[in-house]
Amino acid sequence: MKRLRTILGAAVYDLPRYFTHRWIEIHNRNERVTTDGRGVRCEWEFTSELHLANVFPALGARLMRAAFEQWPVVMRSAPAKTAEHPDVAFVIGHRGTERLPHLLTTLRSIAGQSGASIECIVIEQDREPRIEAALPDWVRYRFTPCETDYNRAATLNAGVAESRAPIVVLHDNDMLVPSRYAAECVARANDGCDFLELKRFTFYLPQPETERIFAGGDVRTNVPSAIVQNLLGASIAVRRSAYEAAGGFDEEFVGWGGEDNEFWERAEASGKVYRFGYLPFLHLFHAPQKGKLDPNAPAVRRYYDVRTIAPAERIKRLRSRS
Repeated sequence: MKRLRTILGAAVYDLPRYFTHRWIEIHNRNERVTTDGRGVRCEWEFTSELHLANVFPALGARLMRAAFEQWPVVMRSAPAKTAEHPDVAFVIGHRGTERLPHLLTTLRSIAGQSGASIECIVIEQDREPRIEAALPDWVRYRFTPCETDYNRAATLNAGVAESRAPIVVLHDNDMLVPSRYAAECVARANDGCDFLELKRFTFYLPQPETERIFAGGDVRTNVPSAIVQNLLGASIAVRRSAYEAAGGFDEEFVGWGGEDNEFWERAEASGKVYRFGYLPFLHLFHAPQKGKLDPNAPAVRRYYDVRTIAPAERIKRLRSRS
């Protein structure tokens, strides 16, 4: 009976929106969205799954197809366009070999960029180097030794310091991006924005589909998946000068959780942010990171503690450490 009520509710309240709105405007019934004419912002503090796709997976697959028909993912072994002074730098932190297939697949989607020249820097943070030999030649590599838990903030700061481009994309090792992502980052920065969050929907591929891609299969963009909106982080673009002015990432976040949210709060305090999403992303399946959802994890506690300090004061403290 509960399942039937769920289906009927989705059919009555959510389904009409699917047929009357553009794909980027679809949202849950209890959410409000605004638009700047190009992208959409969900006026909701947290991430949420698109309910309609969970109830009717086939409709979620059709939404995915519409999104990636407009913004296709292109997979290449190396970028088609390189430059001594690239437009955009992708910075990726990494640890261990378990997610090496995710990283290598992500790099192939980054290599598929068009309309802007790119570089990519992978910062391996571990007790000893493990992955350098597996990386393609076009990727710049740096190893930073670490005996403690993973510190993603430190890897991003190290990668930005190594970058040559005026725009940096702080990117996770499990996210496939559309081929025009770098070009759109350049365009929005040219509009005068310093901090960019361009994701509208993130499509979470199921495990069999992810493993099929790892085995050499093509990237299909019409498969049932969880569809998440308002995903803050995982891929944020920043003008490098603004990144440094905001103090970079806070390296006191050790472990998982909170560092993206804290960084974005400082970004908003700095002004010139753009958070109207209009691009689709693909998230490769992996098991949840240990401790990421633990409300008592050190990184999560750090986030709630630091929120008691005004963003301007946080910026001042972080800049004084550099």
